[in-house]
Amino acid sequence: DADSAAAATDDANPNTTAANSPNANRNAYFGDLHVHTRYSFDAFIFGTIASPDDAYRFARGQALTHPSGYDMRLAEPLDFYAVTDHAAFLGTLPAMADPSTEVSKRPVAELFVNARTAAERGAAFRAILPYFRGEGSEELLDGDVLRSAWADIVASANRHYVPGEFTTFVAYEYTSAVNRSNLHRNVIFRGDEAPEVPFSRLDSPNPEDLWAWMDEQRSQGMEVLAIPHNSNGSNGQMFKPAYFDDRPLDADYAAMRMRNEPLVEVTQVKGTSETHPLLSPNDEWANFEIMPFRIATSIKSNISGSYTREAQMVGLRLAEERGFNPFKFGLIGSSDSHNASYAGDESSFYSKVGLLDGLPTGRGSVAGDVGEEEGPLDVYRCPAAIPTALSGETESPMPLTCGEDAGRFSGGAFVTWGASGLAGAWAEENTRESIYDSFRRKETFGTSGPRIRVRFFGGYDFADDLTDAPDMVARAYAGGVPMGGDLMARAGAQPRFLVWAARDALSAPLQRVQVIKGWVAGGETHEQVYDVACSDGLEVDAGTHRCPDNGASVDISDCSISSDSGAAQLMTLWTDPDFDASQRALYYVRVLENPTCRWSTWDAMKAGVAPRPDLQATIQERAWSSPIWYVPAG
Repeated sequence: DADSAAAATDDANPNTTAANSPNANRNAYFGDLHVHTRYSFDAFIFGTIASPDDAYRFARGQALTHPSGYDMRLAEPLDFYAVTDHAAFLGTLPAMADPSTEVSKRPVAELFVNARTAAERGAAFRAILPYFRGEGSEELLDGDVLRSAWADIVASANRHYVPGEFTTFVAYEYTSAVNRSNLHRNVIFRGDEAPEVPFSRLDSPNPEDLWAWMDEQRSQGMEVLAIPHNSNGSNGQMFKPAYFDDRPLDADYAAMRMRNEPLVEVTQVKGTSETHPLLSPNDEWANFEIMPFRIATSIKSNISGSYTREAQMVGLRLAEERGFNPFKFGLIGSSDSHNASYAGDESSFYSKVGLLDGLPTGRGSVAGDVGEEEGPLDVYRCPAAIPTALSGETESPMPLTCGEDAGRFSGGAFVTWGASGLAGAWAEENTRESIYDSFRRKETFGTSGPRIRVRFFGGYDFADDLTDAPDMVARAYAGGVPMGGDLMARAGAQPRFLVWAARDALSAPLQRVQVIKGWVAGGETHEQVYDVACSDGLEVDAGTHRCPDNGASVDISDCSISSDSGAAQLMTLWTDPDFDASQRALYYVRVLENPTCRWSTWDAMKAGVAPRPDLQATIQERAWSSPIWYVPAG
């Protein structure tokens, strides 16, 4: 049954393997592939002075001082990490603050160097945005500064790499955002070499030009991939079924995109991009940390074309109709911290942009005049800020918070952000080569922060007793395909799926495991959420495909959680009750914890005030596997 996974625990969760002994059944490693340091303009301007060296030391467990003055520290070290500073104007702002540099003497430097207060820093940040559109960018450009900062980033990654113990990746962020439509990517190199300078938005805002540059690097022996993030803020552009210039897609586009972008970051501080309630009205868990705006603005982002589940299903339809799939990607999570750290968890949230949101009053979870409450707060989400259509939303900025008490809280989208996320990779050992290769084969998963482990295999020869076998995972690899793989049709046979998940001992127990299916029928895409394993000995209802409520609860007065419900691990061998061998389909796993306090509730509880009524008091942390794609015959 779902709770009887003990027999296969060591095989499914084999991280006890000696650090320098490769494990053919692969270990789960956790990391963050999206971290900014002082070299990013929007980190330095908001008070981050930490270096790449500081970032890597933090990832290994050392404390790091937040720009707001408090210590940040991980509960457990991470296994891998990448500093991904913005390539555009890389290192420029720290150089402007150094009076010995030439760039510090340019008139434009005064705007950034003299900003002290949060308001002044915010104004300086907004002032730099036109430069990203090429308006006077030469005032900020300095080739020597760029090369020096990039060389330091590369050297730091190589210096902190300890094969078998801690993996670092040479990396950076490509930051394109035409009309505030987020098209950002993190570019990750496999080895210790990198080009003299990175390709940036200033070279081209077109991601296809980035891919061509990456192809060129690969031809020179530098293996590299890119990972898009924050598709939720792309205004439908990240997964637009067309070229950048709106030409129709073709097989060449699909091949180029998948060659360069095998993964997508599904969750991070600026929201989760799996799906949206308007896209998935029958998914009760779709409304998870939805950030509704385009990047760095309060203009709503079009929903269609902005979420991974929809894109993956569009890819299925394209494969069915035209023989190619440009959206056949796996999933990871990461943080996008601009504090040189991880973003923190719900109970210790560091957020993202230094002095702007590092404290509860700055990020809007606690009123600026905390302690002045007299009765319930009159604060609610402005109706105009709530998306009502999949596309065609207004181009005007929208206020987020309304009510008589709205002015007491910091504005902006900070309250829609989440304490997320982490990348998970199944790899033979903790080395660059092994972990990077897991990225390539898409044997990866993302989490909203907790270190939930998830396995997913599909095959035709899984025996009924597989979940009791001491060599369960070895059999699954031998007789099936893992997450990220293609499951080819077999005449007269129906596949079975091995699903396994284990909790993070420092987080809440697991409530349920689900399989999300997408398929094509009659030229249309369809989706279904199936609960496949329930905690507490409960059984899935065959009619609704849902687990009964396990009764888990949260006391928001102190954020304590139920101690008598939930599972340490869940496992099942599942068969799709609606399988049709002729229908192209994909399947991925979503794991849900018992409910816990959201970071905003933790902030309020620590401040001794009631949580904001317009924010979700609790959430269910989760993990997402990469899909398995079922390919019908013919």
